[in-house]
Amino acid sequence: MLISDLFKNIPHRIIQGNENSLDIKQIEIDSRKVEPDTLFICITGLTTNGHDYISSAVTNGATAILVEKEDLQLPKEITVIHVENTREVMSYVAANFYDNPANKLRLIGVTGTNGKTTVTCFIEEILRNCGRKTGLIGTTGAKIGTENLDISFATSTTPDPLELHKIFAHMLKAGVQDVVIEVTSHALVLHKTKGLTFHVGVFTNLTQDHLDIHGTMENYRLAKAELFAQSKHGVVNIDDESTPTMISKLGSNPFTTYAIENKTNLRAIHINHCPEFSEFKVNDMNYKLVPRGKFNIYNALAAISTAEVLGLDRNKIREAVSQIKGVPGRIQSVVNNYGYNVYVDYAHTPDGLQNIITAVREFTKGRVITIFGCGGDRDKDKRPIMGKVAGKLSDYCIITSDNPRTENPMDIINQVEEGIKQTNTDYLVIENRFNAIIQGVRLLSYGDSLIIAGKGHEDYQIIGTTKHDFDDYKVAEKAISDRGEVIS
Repeated sequence: MLISDLFKNIPHRIIQGNENSLDIKQIEIDSRKVEPDTLFICITGLTTNGHDYISSAVTNGATAILVEKEDLQLPKEITVIHVENTREVMSYVAANFYDNPANKLRLIGVTGTNGKTTVTCFIEEILRNCGRKTGLIGTTGAKIGTENLDISFATSTTPDPLELHKIFAHMLKAGVQDVVIEVTSHALVLHKTKGLTFHVGVFTNLTQDHLDIHGTMENYRLAKAELFAQSKHGVVNIDDESTPTMISKLGSNPFTTYAIENKTNLRAIHINHCPEFSEFKVNDMNYKLVPRGKFNIYNALAAISTAEVLGLDRNKIREAVSQIKGVPGRIQSVVNNYGYNVYVDYAHTPDGLQNIITAVREFTKGRVITIFGCGGDRDKDKRPIMGKVAGKLSDYCIITSDNPRTENPMDIINQVEEGIKQTNTDYLVIENRFNAIIQGVRLLSYGDSLIIAGKGHEDYQIIGTTKHDFDDYKVAEKAISDRGEVIS
């Protein structure tokens, strides 16, 4: 694709070279991946600066460089394009490179501290069960329907623009109609979704997290709200105090509200938590939901509201909700015949931990034991808060490592302990996560529930800068198998 076509309708300045004669076959932000006829985009990152790798990119065959700096001395045969913000412009360039596939898809974006993954999966299941051809992008990867795509992306939730538009192009070619995307606050401030128009933007809730990135809760709230500046219609949780900020970004565009506590468009009433499912009523229609807990009813309300906004038949929506199976790593039951319950869940915020413990408490006859930790190199302020939440709501706790990354695991655990010591709950410290899960299962008696929180679907543990194979679900299965005896 010609440089002039890549930068069509994008403000830019050619410092040297000819944009009408150079054909670009690849775009990269990693100089190690550059091949001949590549446009290399210099991104100013959190830890590295792409401008420092220009010579490496040129050596590997880059024929064009997109820069923010102007005082660069490069070979005359290299085309150099200047823009004010390369990260922001990258989104538009990526869209042009793949012929703007997102414009031909119906996009649904979901943001919030907790529930993004579950809500996106619920929406996708409802749309698919109602006959739509669906795509899903988020924490669990990229999918078309139930098929996992062999397209990996570097970040854990919302792909970078070059990856995102590549996925859109693949989905469009496969006949996808609707794409449901997890949109993180980090992605929004880094312009990953810049230029996209979402048919529906969904807000779940906002509680403390990611202050290592945003600094304050207000900055975090405003970052989330940017999704709604790009949305034609908003679906928002009116029970959350941050919802007015989301609504304000919609301008004159319409919005639909859902709730449990407040009267609104879609409110769940007559809630009943049964051993095998939850049931509730919305607008005189009875719903049955297999994934249990109050927070999953909120997630279902977000999905139901979105499906209605998209024009699906209410009876078909209700039937589709009853078929929802749940999400890997979200209150995922580890099956056993020994008379106790073991659940793996992704909860890694104070609110998320409160939700999962409260939900499990609703259908537990015995004790609730919680295993959890906090991630390293992330928001430190939430660690004692999570300790206090777990201590207040659990009968017993085991504090362990999550993904310690480059921090000392015991330093993280000590900060969690500050919170749990404010409660009267007994606890153990077992830094090794494998040993913590083994011990947690050994402590169980008939009717008890064990929650293994923090990592959910992840099949790795990050220690230092290395990813090690580790799967909470598989370790729990081993612990149950090794214990062996039936409890009665």
